Amino acid sequence: MAGKKQLSPVRVVADDEQAPPQSYSAASAYGTRLDELRAMRRVLAAHIDNEDTLARDLAALMRQAREISKEIEDLEAIEAEAGVSVDDGGSTEDSDFRLEAI
Repeated sequence: MAGKKQLSPVRVVADDEQAPPQSYSAASAYGTRLDELRAMRRVLAAHIDNEDTLARDLAALMRQAREISKEIEDLEAIEAEAGVSVDDGGSTEDSDFRLEAI
């Protein structure tokens, strides 16, 4: 596209949280939904903090970061309440039947 400013790639650094997969592709392939969301949040944070990010893009980045943070909080609350890890259901292992879950 002629006239569009091309920005250099943003370097993503790990945050303080426990997130084994360091990249989004690793998190989406091998991690849980929570790992994937944390990886997305790291990428968004790097773009938000980058001085080369265009002002017109900040509102959309901040909105997406807010939505992802809310979803992370919701999943963490579910994990804490149930005492189990929230996953996409990709596990093939059977769990114990709980009548109260119905």
